[in-house]
Amino acid sequence: MLVREITPADAGEFVKLTQQVENTSEYMLWEAGERKASPDQQRKMIEKIGTNENSTILVAEEENKLIGFLMAIGGNARRNKHSVYLVIGILQNFRGKRIGTKLFEELEKWATTHQIHRLELTVVTQNAAGLSLYKKKGFEIEGTKRHSLLIDGEFVDEYYMSRLL
Repeated sequence: MLVREITPADAGEFVKLTQQVENTSEYMLWEAGERKASPDQQRKMIEKIGTNENSTILVAEEENKLIGFLMAIGGNARRNKHSVYLVIGILQNFRGKRIGTKLFEELEKWATTHQIHRLELTVVTQNAAGLSLYKKKGFEIEGTKRHSLLIDGEFVDEYYMSRLL
């Protein structure tokens, strides 16, 4: 398995990947079929992220197929450029196989070379697998976003987590 930064040529595969992840995950922000992104729109987004020193998308690839991603979106003001917000997604058949761990290891290398000091994310409090991964990678809970999301007609809380590098 290869972990690398995304390129504009990955746009079509990235659209498929995000759709498949959203279709099989109960904890992603976007529900199955809700996001309407074309390959061209994704390519433009990838190009834009590529111009930001403090943002990136890492992808996990196996046999020329994207199987996971870790997106890091950096702050856009001088006071928060040192901080990135993270979103991770892994295909259902590849979850629990250290893909997330490998994505985070590559992210840490990237962050060090890009003067990133703070990694942050949110996670649904019931997402035991996500919480386990984030804690294993050194993230700590900073607080709770009460009734942050509406999932299957129920309000759920999210933890706000961070890691300082």
